[in-house]
Amino acid sequence: MTADALLSPRLALAGGVRHGFFTRNGGVSEGPFASLNASLSGADNREAVLENRARIARALGAAPSCLMGATQVHGIAVARVDAPWQPGEGPRADALITNRPGLALGIVTADCAPVLFADAKAGIAAAAHAGWRGAADGILEAVIAAMRALGATEISASVGPCIRTPSYEVAADMRDAVLAQNPTFARFFTDGVKPGRWQFDLAGLCAARLTALDVDVDVIDADTMPDTARFFSHRRRTLAGGGPIGHQMSAIMLQGSPA
Repeated sequence: MTADALLSPRLALAGGVRHGFFTRNGGVSEGPFASLNASLSGADNREAVLENRARIARALGAAPSCLMGATQVHGIAVARVDAPWQPGEGPRADALITNRPGLALGIVTADCAPVLFADAKAGIAAAAHAGWRGAADGILEAVIAAMRALGATEISASVGPCIRTPSYEVAADMRDAVLAQNPTFARFFTDGVKPGRWQFDLAGLCAARLTALDVDVDVIDADTMPDTARFFSHRRRTLAGGGPIGHQMSAIMLQGSPA
């Protein structure tokens, strides 16, 4: 079984890159991690995760040793990737950027938004992990600034599978934290079913922030929380009372071989 992935029409049109929003299907992990769990920080068997990551790399046309991941911390740091590092030893960052062909950039998520970026003409690619905090604090703006600093001028982006508005009920503390960054973000909240609760449009916030930066963006139509067949979900795990959880990976690579 091969690693299963969703593709962005926007990034496919951009050309010059290979990418995929990989689902939970097509790996070797078992039990609650079945089957394409890509997270090395959980309780899954390490060798199984490394094989899953190797399958993701090969699906992109990359060597397994050239699939890079970060230690994600819900911040806005962007790390430049110029050479491979060992699995699990990535920097503390929530975005990766490269201008080196053949180096694949991977982000793991289980409800947060994975966002992939490319300017094939300039030869620059990036990947970001955008939870509500990172999206509100400016992780996407940080990626675009880093890409433009390297010479990007025609950036395309795609917001991948994440928890969507009908599934994303939030309380006042979270809404207040987002609005503290920008009161206009209120348009991404609608009244919830319960009093004092709201439904949050994470994908909409990400897409709007990118559009405001003159980035061409699309949004993959998938909700991770209810889709048990294709996605791991932190919210689903929480509603079920806890337990172990896997993470899917989204990845992008400039075509070509590392120099």
